[in-house]
Amino acid sequence: MSNPSKPNTERLLKQSHTNMPMGVADSYRYWGEDNTVFVKSSEGCTITDADDQTFVDFRLAYGPIILGYRDTRIDQAVVEAITTRGTISGFSTDLDSEVVELIKEMCPNIEKLRFANSGTEAVLGAVRTARGFTGRNKIVVVEGGFHGLYDEMMWKSDVDNWDNKSGKAPEIASFGVGIPEASREHLETVPLNSFEAIDEVFARVGNDIAAIVIEPILGNCGSIASSQEYLQKLRDMCNANGTLLIMDEVKTGFRVGKGGAQALYGIHADLTTYAKAMGNGYPVAAFGGRADVMDVISFGVKGVTHGGTYTANMVALSAAKATLTVLNETDALDTINKAGADIQQVLSRVFTKHGITHKFAGPDSMFGIHFGDVVPTNYRDWKATDSELYTEFAMNLIKYGIMLEPDSREPWFICESHRHVDLAWLEDTADKALAEAIVTKNAS
Repeated sequence: MSNPSKPNTERLLKQSHTNMPMGVADSYRYWGEDNTVFVKSSEGCTITDADDQTFVDFRLAYGPIILGYRDTRIDQAVVEAITTRGTISGFSTDLDSEVVELIKEMCPNIEKLRFANSGTEAVLGAVRTARGFTGRNKIVVVEGGFHGLYDEMMWKSDVDNWDNKSGKAPEIASFGVGIPEASREHLETVPLNSFEAIDEVFARVGNDIAAIVIEPILGNCGSIASSQEYLQKLRDMCNANGTLLIMDEVKTGFRVGKGGAQALYGIHADLTTYAKAMGNGYPVAAFGGRADVMDVISFGVKGVTHGGTYTANMVALSAAKATLTVLNETDALDTINKAGADIQQVLSRVFTKHGITHKFAGPDSMFGIHFGDVVPTNYRDWKATDSELYTEFAMNLIKYGIMLEPDSREPWFICESHRHVDLAWLEDTADKALAEAIVTKNAS
């Protein structure tokens, strides 16, 4: 690595442009005409592109890969399910309760649960259930969180275009066009770790707040974390107000610990969403929590409706059962955390060598890197970090065979297979990539 000539990638992208908008099946996969990646194969913690360039992958498909690509323990369980059960029937199976009981064993915050096919679906189901249970409309979300691609959750604090020296809060803007203004009507946005903002929104509209939705560790914002005191504040405010606390653990669930972020904080939500690491890359998700809240899901005009043709299919549930069993019964998460800690030590040596002030944020299994002298406490603080240098550094890493998202808002995801990474090679590669990034920055 790296081969600047990518004839197969160029051919595939040209072909794809005739078939799909932007030439990709998901807008986030388009990295421009020169950098869009087409994957040919994957194994362990590596991916190989269409031009046979192999990368050590710290992107891991935005986090679902927790053990490694093509992990035989999971794949064999899925193949067995397909060959003995089929893929889908439209009816219930014994796997439904088996997976739920496994989740309940790992996550004491779950009493009852329903399955979904994606994190977006899980959040939508949890929010609808919260509204159905409380009879209220408003949802409070925390800046920097990502809760899926449905209209209501696509109103964001526009930190990218915000002047952080203005003294004003960032504007709330839709994440693209085609999103009706009406979808914002019942959404309130607050900065992370601000007691004042929570007090203000409850004083203003507390009698209509159905739920607060929060990623306890911001998986789309460099793993900036809630403080213990802030999360307790949310729990207390919800208890006092009859509001539900929804923790979005689509990224942290079964990754940062067996019981997710809630096990780290010792604070439990009323409803929780899961996906990503739950199936080691197979498409499975879920939402659940208190039994009395979940039991509002039922038929009839007074019940919350939930369903889906592919919900709880045998491929998804067999993968979830196998993955969760490995995470629950082996030391895989300890191995993952150690690999993440070792990698941070390597990177820290490189940053220090080049005089780059830096801070790591979040757990070892999904850590963020922030070029600056303080750990950001919210999305607005992130604006003060040197994200441009980080992006230049990241693009150089990709050039030399290390795949990651070139945006410091995305964490480095670690899987069990990263225990095999050659740390000396990683250090040499990071050293070279950062040296070049600094030269580029100084020349601009």
